[in-house]
Amino acid sequence: MLENQSPSSEAALSSRPNVSVASAEHSPSTQYAVIRRNGKKTPFDQSKIIIAMTKAFLAVEGGKASASQRVHQTVAKLSEQVTQALIRRLPDNGIMHIEDIQDQVELALMRAGEQKVARAYVLYRAEHAKQRELSKPQQDEQSEINIEQPDGSLLSYEPQAVLEVITLATQSIEDVSVETLMQLTQENVFDGMQLQDLNQAMVLSARSLIDREPNYSQVAARLLLSNLRLEALSFVYETPTSVDQQSMSQLYPDYFKKAIQKLADLSLLDEELTRFDLSRLAEAIEPERDLAFNYLGLQTLYDRYFIHSNNTRIELPQVFFMRVAMGLAINEIEREARAIEFYHLLSSFDFMSSTPTLFNSGTLRPQLSSCYLTTVPDHLHGIYDALRDNAMLSKFAGGLGNDWTRVRGMGSHIKGTNGKSQGVVPFLKVANDTAVAVNQGGKRKGAVCAYLETWHIDVEDFLELRKNTGDERRRTHDMNSANWIPDLFMQRVVEEKEWTLFSPDDVPDLHELSGQAFKLAYEQYEAKAKAGDIGQFKTIKAVDLWRKMLGMLFETGHPWVTFKDPCNVRYTNQHQG
Repeated sequence: MLENQSPSSEAALSSRPNVSVASAEHSPSTQYAVIRRNGKKTPFDQSKIIIAMTKAFLAVEGGKASASQRVHQTVAKLSEQVTQALIRRLPDNGIMHIEDIQDQVELALMRAGEQKVARAYVLYRAEHAKQRELSKPQQDEQSEINIEQPDGSLLSYEPQAVLEVITLATQSIEDVSVETLMQLTQENVFDGMQLQDLNQAMVLSARSLIDREPNYSQVAARLLLSNLRLEALSFVYETPTSVDQQSMSQLYPDYFKKAIQKLADLSLLDEELTRFDLSRLAEAIEPERDLAFNYLGLQTLYDRYFIHSNNTRIELPQVFFMRVAMGLAINEIEREARAIEFYHLLSSFDFMSSTPTLFNSGTLRPQLSSCYLTTVPDHLHGIYDALRDNAMLSKFAGGLGNDWTRVRGMGSHIKGTNGKSQGVVPFLKVANDTAVAVNQGGKRKGAVCAYLETWHIDVEDFLELRKNTGDERRRTHDMNSANWIPDLFMQRVVEEKEWTLFSPDDVPDLHELSGQAFKLAYEQYEAKAKAGDIGQFKTIKAVDLWRKMLGMLFETGHPWVTFKDPCNVRYTNQHQG
């Protein structure tokens, strides 16, 4: 009945008797593509959805429906819903399958209450599915899918080869299905597909199943390794090279030595690494440890940590770990022995170095430290020197902790200009924007935390730095903040007593004191303030300030609560201040 009124066949979609012309806004889009059942890729065209749905209505309501304004309005509305649903569900490559489109058409008709039209559509799909199954051998002979190799040549797509890769990736992993992975991969194969995209299709198929079964994460990681090997080996050997895990075990030692030399030649590693006994280190590499990753871990290494040249990754996991170990051992007496020791520690995941060490070990800029703590002085030169230091340290992946307590508060007198200070907050905004601008070479956002003691007169404004309301010029949404709290403040909170806020230029020694010495000095300054000897101060209830601290912590997650006196009591380098 529906043979000449097909809502889905390509013949019906290309010829349009008794169907009004779709508007220009539905012309084919070059942004999205559709994989046909024969594997061919064609541009996505919303007008074909309009034609298919209109023909479905004609099949149910007869030829008179072609002139019905209601039908045309309904079809236009439903086709737009289908298109939006498809775009929302698109994978990263912008390619959808013909079956997905028809599923969405069917769903849209059902949701709109057009059950008879949807039923006709379902019956037609079922009938033609049987016809395709009967003619499948002939179709397979007629349609050949070619995969583009890294050197530009075309090779015929071989499902058996893909099946072997997937089977190897699932070996010894429980509760995963080779058949399901193969089916999902096949749905995304099209003529002219690049080999790397075919590998990626297998990865994405496994990744899409992780929420159903966590073990697919390990399968996805193993499939991702195929792409990594193709990329890294092709660069190192300067010819398209793709091998399986078993062959890689034999190739790893030679690849390791060539990769280290290549990276040094490109000025991406210290030349000193080439003077290690590379053969001895190569023998110590454990290729099977590449299989220990889950998907997220391996993808993170690829995105952020592996050294690259013009966006081509040169390292594989075991070379990465050995390079880090060599950088750590570079000044050791028995450096090969120490490098092997470090390598086994890292590659077994018994210990993992911090991000700056993983980024920079063995490079021309071996900055391995994670954190830098600085105190910002109370003058303009010093403030901007501190901001410059922040930028340079952040450039090479250092995390920053800035103590801003010495900077005078809002309203304090500035001798050089005979004006009044704007306080610490405007400078914190600059520090925040510096952290955003210097994003560690594009690898990750800059990490900065500003500390302020609880007696600083700007502390109430400091508490609101991360609020989502108020003047944006006084907000730091990309920077961490922390209260630096003396025990005396907590004692006043418990006793429900008053707390006095000062500008640090009036109480210069409080910043350096802790414990009993801080308590004595602080109480003396409070007495001076009451006597009128200190002009700029503010007295509030300690418990009110504490409640505001907790309120901001629950609302924004900041400022963090840190305690000055316990930290100083437990500090191991007392001789350093």
